[in-house]
Amino acid sequence: MEQQRQVRSGIMTPVKGLMTREERLHPFSFFKTMRETSPVRYDSDRDTWDVFRYEDVYRVLSDHTTFSSNRNAIQNREDSASLIGMDPPQHTKFRNIVNRAFTPKRVADLAPRIEEITHELLDEAAGKGAIDLIEAFAGPLPVIVIAEILGIPREDRHLFKEWSDKLVESPDVQQADAYQASMMEKARVAQELGAYFKKQLDARRVNPGDDLLTVLLDAEVEGERLNEGQLLSFCLLLLVAGNETTTNLITNAVRAFTEQPELQTQLRKNPDLIPGAVEEALRYYSPVAAIPSRFATTDVELGGQMIKKGDQVVAWVASANRDEDKFPDADRFIVNRNPNAHLAFGWGIHFCLGAPLARLEGQIALQAIIERLPNIKLQADTELQPVTSTLVYAVKALPITFDTM
Repeated sequence: MEQQRQVRSGIMTPVKGLMTREERLHPFSFFKTMRETSPVRYDSDRDTWDVFRYEDVYRVLSDHTTFSSNRNAIQNREDSASLIGMDPPQHTKFRNIVNRAFTPKRVADLAPRIEEITHELLDEAAGKGAIDLIEAFAGPLPVIVIAEILGIPREDRHLFKEWSDKLVESPDVQQADAYQASMMEKARVAQELGAYFKKQLDARRVNPGDDLLTVLLDAEVEGERLNEGQLLSFCLLLLVAGNETTTNLITNAVRAFTEQPELQTQLRKNPDLIPGAVEEALRYYSPVAAIPSRFATTDVELGGQMIKKGDQVVAWVASANRDEDKFPDADRFIVNRNPNAHLAFGWGIHFCLGAPLARLEGQIALQAIIERLPNIKLQADTELQPVTSTLVYAVKALPITFDTM
């Protein structure tokens, strides 16, 4: 019975209304219907509450006392070792440790190297006239950046991408056997990653370097350092967060540029609009579709529905970011939209700690793409395939053509 409950309780199973390929690629009419008719909806198949309106999603993300990230605490079990599963005061203490690796100066100092990697990748692509953007550019860029930040050897970068992709995959079926097979694969990948990072951390203890792993080993808050389990958990989080979100940000932005070619012309004529275009891409095609790890700490009314203590709540960021009550002309990509209080990086205490790095990479990448790949189009007869995960809004490949210079 408990195993069956676990199969039903996550966001791993398909969401009603987002079953087909076309629904996954274009979910926004479904989100609009939900905001208008069922802004807070219980899904019995998944045993979760789905939240669709901006106001309600914002509350779920910002009110950590009512909507906790720590399921273990609600069930009176040991606290989570993962930052995304912690609440204050534990979260505050360990977030302060990790924040030291992402200070404004540290992130700003990465800009020259990110520009160098960006142009190295585009040097290989620019003369071809046709590439898969993810394979040739949007995938490798953040992998190389986060690997260098962590101090990972060049020859191991391909492993990072493979591991990261596996960790965000989810089965597109409801059968328990498929779910269990997926969980076993994720456990295997996590074990491989743990062993790899343990080896890297052991090496830093002997020979410290100028990298994030050394920073994490040395950082202290209130006289306390991260233990082995916490170190490995943070490494895992940084790998996925530093990879998938940025890949999807760049890819989704270029997808929008192919759908609305006038955006390319506008940005090429006025590159100062690039930072705003990055923010609008985050809102328009949010890389993170949903944040599932919130649990009611008490009975609470939300959107006219009574959510019981312990119930799981899924905050649909991709829907909130298209809410017409918050964003006028929400279905238009407006590069100079202001204000643009999107929730693509979450909100509150769990606001994405890598957001400054993702923004920097996105701005550098999109400016270079606009400058060096003129007249970007989706390759003829391309049928985009959505990533098989309801957590992210992404495609598996983005084959594009462009004029060679």
